[in-house]
This record gives sequence, structure tokens and C-alpha cells, in this order.
Amino acid sequence: MEIRELHKSFGDNQVLRGIDLEVARGEVVCVIGPSGSGKSTLLRCVNLLEVPTSGRVLVGGTELTDPDVDIDAARRRIGMVFQQFNLFPHVTVTENLTLPQRRVLGRGKEEAARVARENLERVGLADKAGAYPAQLSGGQQQRVAIARALAMDPQVMLFDEPTSALDPELVGDVLAVMRMLAAEGMTMMVVTHEMSFAREVADRVVFMDGGRVVEEGPAAQVVGDPRHERTRNFLNRILDPAAADL
Repeated sequence: MEIRELHKSFGDNQVLRGIDLEVARGEVVCVIGPSGSGKSTLLRCVNLLEVPTSGRVLVGGTELTDPDVDIDAARRRIGMVFQQFNLFPHVTVTENLTLPQRRVLGRGKEEAARVARENLERVGLADKAGAYPAQLSGGQQQRVAIARALAMDPQVMLFDEPTSALDPELVGDVLAVMRMLAAEGMTMMVVTHEMSFAREVADRVVFMDGGRVVEEGPAAQVVGDPRHERTRNFLNRILDPAAADL
């Protein structure tokens, strides 16, 4: 994935100010930073849920920002998991996974059901196939959302703070699934406040502030020994919030 000189404005509010970033095949990149720094907007611009004001986004060599691109075909390469689970509440877990496959990929009923079973097994929820979303915990719903994205056979997975809406006791189950995907070699771009996950799993960490990339590098360096003062201040507040000064 390549992001070149990406800008995004909402009226007079300039949210992204010239982002340049690459994510190699099989790489896990975690994006951290304060609220309002543009992290989620960056992620949404990657699959054109938000249309960039200017700049280029390429995934697998296809430029999504090309006006002539088949955006629906290009988006099929990209799975996205949001803060909220966005499951269809009126159908079962299995149907949440099979409907997108049948409508978007044109898979038959039996093939879609097989792929759904395989991916529910991957996230540890094979026994919930017949349940409805309201019968699941928040962590289970988020794992279903991950399985739904995986069932579409994406080349890249985008995660927008996937644990922020969860009870702290449920965070670990979702992170365990993401660790599994990283170990399998899935290309991932993750917006997160989970510093332990970023340190342990990410190949690189990108720190954003004010719509710009302030610092990026190996996870151990950016999280463990940041070079930029703004990064250090942010991490001090995240890792030891009780010690923060007003």
C-alpha cells in the first residue's frame, strides 16, 4: 500500500496535511496519536470512504484515487473493521458473513457458508454461527466483524480502533485474533491506543499529530525510545496517565 502526499479537508478544517506512507506486503503498521490527529480519516481515505482532497492512494499497484478506477472492484481487496461492529442485527452470525460474499463476490450459498464456517473457526466463534448479534458480547461481535471482513479474502486489513468500544475484559480476545492474523502474514494497518499490542505485534509504528506524520520507525524504537518530544509527551500520558500534568 502506498500513500502519497495525501491531503483531506472538511471545509476550512484541514485534517490531513501531506501524508506519505508505505505498507509492505505482510507488514503490520500501527498508527498512534491523540484524538483529532487524523488517524481515522487517514484510514477511511485508504479505501475511499472519505475522498481525499488531493494525493494518491495505491493498493496492490492499483490507484484507488484514479478517477477511472473501478472502485468497487478495488475495495474488494481491502477489509475494514470499525470501532462499532456494524453487524446486521436482524440476521444470524452466519448470514452476516454469507450475505456480503453472495452479493459482492457472487459466491453460491454452499461456498459462502463454507467460507463463513472456516472464518468463524479462525476467530474462535464456530459455536455462535446461529446466534444473533444481540446475543453476543461486544468482544464476540467484534470478532464476528473481523471474520466477516476475512471472508471477503482481502489483501489488506484496516482496523480503526477495534477495541475502543469494548469492556477492558474483552479487549484481549480481539487482540489475540489480530495477533493470529499478523502471524499468518496478513498486511495490516491498525489505528490503536493499545501500546502493548503496538510494541509486540507491529513491524512499524507511526505517530501522527495535527494531520502529519511526526515520527515513524520500528515499534521498539517509537514506543520504547521515541526521538521526538511530542511523541514522548503523548506516550507518557498514555502509559502513565496518573502522572500527567495539566
